[in-house]
Amino acid sequence: MRTDELNYYLPAELIAQQPLRVRSDSKLLVFNRSSGELIDSTFSKIGDFLLPGDSLVLNDTKVLPARFFCRRGSKSKLEALFLDESTPGVWEVMLKGHRKVREGEIIHLKNKAKNDFCQAEILNKLKNGRCLLKIKTDANHETILEKIGFPPLPPYIKRGRNPGQAAMDKLRYQTVYAQHTGAVAAPTAGLHFTNELIEQLKTSQISFAYITLHVGEGTFKPINSENLEEHKIHQEQFRIDEKNAKTINAAKEKGGRIIAVGTTSARTLETVATSSQVNAATGTTTLFIKPGYKFKIVGAMVTNFHLPKSTLLALVAAFAGLKNILAAYEHAIEQRYRFYSYGDAMLII
Repeated sequence: MRTDELNYYLPAELIAQQPLRVRSDSKLLVFNRSSGELIDSTFSKIGDFLLPGDSLVLNDTKVLPARFFCRRGSKSKLEALFLDESTPGVWEVMLKGHRKVREGEIIHLKNKAKNDFCQAEILNKLKNGRCLLKIKTDANHETILEKIGFPPLPPYIKRGRNPGQAAMDKLRYQTVYAQHTGAVAAPTAGLHFTNELIEQLKTSQISFAYITLHVGEGTFKPINSENLEEHKIHQEQFRIDEKNAKTINAAKEKGGRIIAVGTTSARTLETVATSSQVNAATGTTTLFIKPGYKFKIVGAMVTNFHLPKSTLLALVAAFAGLKNILAAYEHAIEQRYRFYSYGDAMLII
């Protein structure tokens, strides 16, 4: 499949720069795969399109304040994104200005007040703008990032270093049910849920199950190859425990739909699924879901509107059909839906 087939035009003003005041006030575009019908609704009314016995599967990963700033010498400024700490005190980061720094160089990490927090040594310069840093303090990465880090918003959301804006983003670029820290991007389909809406759906006999997939920076990586099959997809860590696997399997056995909330949940479910159930597991997934893929367990999906030529758009096109998705996106653009991370949602049934 040619990557160009995943392209569409989006007016820049439809890229949401701020979340709505109330999470569940976002628009909801409902697409019925059987009838082809499109329905304009709001997320707070998602229960109107669910059935007793359905199971919503949510990704409970928690986003780190992974974006931070540092300096070289007295003036030169750098921006970095924390990716991983495979060895205590050694960080893998994505570093803007990667070409300027030297191995062995000492840089200074800045706190939110723009003061020096601690030093770090450039241990290695890796490929694709990545570096290994040796952090010159004994605190763990979560503690340090709480002091120096900003929410790792995607590049199409324009932000500076305003502490008030960062405090709002820290709250809103996070689901209300986030539990397990490790993501450097939010599972954005879940941002529309409020605690009140979750409780309301539970009273309608909708079950909830939770998986954990730590969303990596690769989720924003565009497909640069001419053909989709040539693209090497990013890998992400996941976990689904016995309790939640049982919840999902019980719903499936009783005829309920397994509804993935977000592409991250869908990717995890399909990674651990057999033909009729899911298995508890912990590991790393490199599953690339693209048109032609046969879904084993996911019966419906809640998702945001995704970037052109992205693996996320490929996944929803695999689920609903490429022509259908592009037609739904065209409708959403005509109706002035808000796109991407802080934007509106789509329910595919």
